[in-house]
Amino acid sequence: MQPVRSLMFVAQMITLGLAMAFIAVLIWPELIRREPAAVEIIEAPAAAASPPASGPVSYAQAVERAAPAVVNINTAKVVTERRHPLFNDPVFRQFFGELDTFGRPRQRLQTSLGSGVIFSDQGYILTNHHVIHGADAIEVYLRDGRSAKALLIGSDPDTDVAVLKIDLPRLPAITLGQSDRIRIGDVVLAIGNPFGVGQTVTMGIVSATGRNQLGINTFENFIQTDAAINPGNSGGALVDAHGNLIGINTAIFSRTGGSQGIGFAIPSALAREVMEQIVQHGRPLRGWLGVEAQSLTAEIVQALGLDIKPEGLVVTGIVRNSPAHRAGLEPGDVILSIDGKKLNNAREMLISIAGRKPGDTLRMQVVRAGKTLNLEATAAERPAQPAGR
Repeated sequence: MQPVRSLMFVAQMITLGLAMAFIAVLIWPELIRREPAAVEIIEAPAAAASPPASGPVSYAQAVERAAPAVVNINTAKVVTERRHPLFNDPVFRQFFGELDTFGRPRQRLQTSLGSGVIFSDQGYILTNHHVIHGADAIEVYLRDGRSAKALLIGSDPDTDVAVLKIDLPRLPAITLGQSDRIRIGDVVLAIGNPFGVGQTVTMGIVSATGRNQLGINTFENFIQTDAAINPGNSGGALVDAHGNLIGINTAIFSRTGGSQGIGFAIPSALAREVMEQIVQHGRPLRGWLGVEAQSLTAEIVQALGLDIKPEGLVVTGIVRNSPAHRAGLEPGDVILSIDGKKLNNAREMLISIAGRKPGDTLRMQVVRAGKTLNLEATAAERPAQPAGR
């Protein structure tokens, strides 16, 4: 009986195997046609994708458009060198007497180099205040080989802007761009005269906008760029990829004196505003109240015994007979807002007041001894600041 059962078991296994093979033959085509699991990949829309090599391969057209209006500026001034204090020493004079030849003050000619931008075909040129400060003579050299002596129309140390004028025919003028619309990452070109080697073009991008509190100027709103800017580039043009002026190159951040990829330019909108006021009035007209203030902190609030949030500015000083003094402002007052605009720091207050014209009325919301007051002050003209940079 055992062999018979074994044969029957083998027969059953063979039957089962044939059945499974038959089923596999029937469904195999379906197994072959089944697709693998899909992997989801997010792709940019075709319209947003940039075609290969779509960027400009040259900025020659932008340079040709802007460079003729960028000039080299040479300045000269007579410097008096005072004699060494040793010559005034009584002991020295006792032994050597009066050495007039060596002891008398000597004069020498000091020269400096910079750049500028022809802003109109009438001959007005924008440059930096520090480029022409103290100069006895200013000579402007154009790209086409011409040169002319320049007349200083006016200068503004607070923004480091100066306006010159030359008298030549057929002057090329730069096209003004919209500096308030530039974006971080935009391509920019710096054109100037670094180290006096001649007109030079460097390229970079806009690294940041609205840079301030750098301690360079009183009023700061710089465009930061990594385009190489070196000594001699000051006053030159910062242009966009189409050759439109968006800034006046002014300063670099450097530990060695050379370019380290951090340069600053005055926005063309600010430079234009200052230039127009200088041309019309000989100086920029800015409002002034004669008040000193600092940010209100929790510690100051506690010290003054006030029951208010640490917001606004606390008045620390008032100039006697100034507009702020006549308006009734007092030290210890907390200025919450000017003309409805809340203030967070002293720089915001300075810019807000300076942005008004002399004679304008400014409305201040003030807290004094826990009470809210509304004061009005008539802005005067901001006094001239020291010419040094």
